[in-house]
Amino acid sequence: MDVSPVSLEIVIVLASLLGLAYAAVLTFLLLREDEGTDRMKEIAAAIREGAVAFLRREYTAVFVVAAVLAVIIAAAFWSQGNGWQLAVGFLLGAAGSALAGGVGMLVSVRANVRTAAHARKGDLPATMRYAFLGGSVTGLSVAGLALLELVGFYAWFGGDVLSMAGLLFGASLMSLFARVGGGIYTKGADVGADLVGKLEAGIPEDDPRNPAVIADNVGDNVGDCAGMAADLFETYVVTAVSAMLLATLLPGVAAHFGTGAQIPVLYPLVVCAWAIVATLAGAAAVRMRANGSIMGALYQGLGVTTGVGLVGLYVLDQELMGGNSGVFLATALGLVVMVLIVITTDYYTSAKYSPVRQIAEAAQAGAGPTVIRGLGVGLESAWIPGLVIVVGILGSYTAVGVHTVGGSLVVDPSLGLYGIGLAAASMLSVTGMIISIDAFGPITDNAGGIAEMAKLPAEARAVTDPLDAVGNTTKAITKGYAIGSAVLAALALFAAYTFALAKYFPGGLPAVEASLVISNPLVVSGLIIGAILPFFFTSFLMRAVGVAAQAIVFEVRRQFKELPGILEGTARPQYGPCVDIVTVTALRQLAVPAAIAVATPIAVGFLLGPIALAGVLIGVILSGFPLALTMTTGGGAWDNGKKYIESGHFGGKHSDAHKAAIVGDTVGDATKDTAGPAINPLIKVVNTVSILFVVLIATHFLVGMF
Repeated sequence: MDVSPVSLEIVIVLASLLGLAYAAVLTFLLLREDEGTDRMKEIAAAIREGAVAFLRREYTAVFVVAAVLAVIIAAAFWSQGNGWQLAVGFLLGAAGSALAGGVGMLVSVRANVRTAAHARKGDLPATMRYAFLGGSVTGLSVAGLALLELVGFYAWFGGDVLSMAGLLFGASLMSLFARVGGGIYTKGADVGADLVGKLEAGIPEDDPRNPAVIADNVGDNVGDCAGMAADLFETYVVTAVSAMLLATLLPGVAAHFGTGAQIPVLYPLVVCAWAIVATLAGAAAVRMRANGSIMGALYQGLGVTTGVGLVGLYVLDQELMGGNSGVFLATALGLVVMVLIVITTDYYTSAKYSPVRQIAEAAQAGAGPTVIRGLGVGLESAWIPGLVIVVGILGSYTAVGVHTVGGSLVVDPSLGLYGIGLAAASMLSVTGMIISIDAFGPITDNAGGIAEMAKLPAEARAVTDPLDAVGNTTKAITKGYAIGSAVLAALALFAAYTFALAKYFPGGLPAVEASLVISNPLVVSGLIIGAILPFFFTSFLMRAVGVAAQAIVFEVRRQFKELPGILEGTARPQYGPCVDIVTVTALRQLAVPAAIAVATPIAVGFLLGPIALAGVLIGVILSGFPLALTMTTGGGAWDNGKKYIESGHFGGKHSDAHKAAIVGDTVGDATKDTAGPAINPLIKVVNTVSILFVVLIATHFLVGMF
């Protein structure tokens, strides 16, 4: 079928607008719902004000930095002739990621109280449906905004994909700030509130007597909603552009498929466009039966999205890529990898299965065994996803890269790398549904907190508590999905980096390939630097959570001591100081990790050269992937182990096992919601900075003897 690139661009724009229109209409309908009692409205307003205040201060600081960097980028690349494109792309990439995070959070901080109001009716299926629709506003907004920005830049720059590197850097940097800042905020408040409230004062979670409770609920939104949305916006953009870069840089891709040169470049965006339609179908299918499970309803929607997506992928391949079975298999593999990672994460983080129950059982012996068992679960959880990613890489490479010529099998590495890029783009195409499932988590978490603080009847908590427990699993699923996709995208970006480097490296591609061998000390040095980078990076985040939590502990203790009526319920806690403490601490502590992520590839590139930098890109993937999975999945397992005890097992609330599980949960809070998720944007920042500066590094690096 002969389709013009302009026609495809129009179709992609329409699909993105469809997703945004759905989100807008749904927002209007959701916000018409009842907000509940005056007390519920008061609590929700405090959460909303704290979240908006933090986001405003964080974005102000980030965009000051972004403006300075934009000037530097424009000046550095002025002689290359595309300095202004890179600078504008950088600013709009950062703005797009920030907008995605802001939209998601602003809806969540309004849907939370309405979800709690629904829960008063005691109707679990209806409340679950409402919370999911609130999350789907975030999901479709992120997917629609990202796709619109991608096709808009591609058309504006006349198909110059290399000039979109600025867009990648901007989105990656904003994602890093949002994940790191939001993660420090949310877990500093959460850990501090738990340590003083649950362990020292013996009061329940989300008790209004705890001065840190509002800061904790604010953190759910700035970390798990705004940070997550900005993160997956960036992942969506980077993954799609990595596949587009491969189609642009790799020789013979268009000729092999018998299409125009722009069709393979636009194909990843077409796949994402169809995924928006599939997500709308999946969202309609998320309905919980009277005796059904919450997770089953969410999986039902994901299953419909995947099924509709597969049908569309087959049709798109037939119409645009000449019916190449390898293309269909590669894109289908991307969806299969997504499903397997979701299932694996569910197994390790849901209280229905043995890993979480084993952690809860270990809590009977104390905090030490709880932490040890949780670490074991986290470490084990990296094994199966790692194998799944390997199968995805080899399968997609083989599907597209191996073909028959004159009756003989021929391996074309360029086509194989393009296949990996397509698998990554396909995996990320269903981001809209994955985020919808994820954003369900902070909405239900906040709803439970509002129900507790507003002293809603037991039937309301009987609805919000199971929703909150499932929300922990859905948030863990998204983190596993994000880091898994980061590996595929980073491999595609690494291939794009090597081919971009070959354009400027003396001797071209043969010289680059000859240098990228394990016997080259520069490669080994780069591998080591890249491998230790995620550990060094996350060390600052773990310490930052500790600093914030310590400040919260001291503040809550102060209030309990100076205002003794708080615990008796006769004096009102001062919520404002806790919100201010974690806000200031988070903004102050995020500077060093962000600087490390940006400065490392630039320093290695200019000091040791582009070959050493290539080693860094591989090293950060190899260590970052298992470390992120260990932290995020293990943390989710600790959290739900605690909730399993709270549901009445092993002594229930206030038992010794419960106290031990709280210790495990506080350790897991820092790993699953701050350090682990931040590795995903770290990997992407390192890769995008390398591609952005590859021209300058290749022509100005200092070490040239290897």
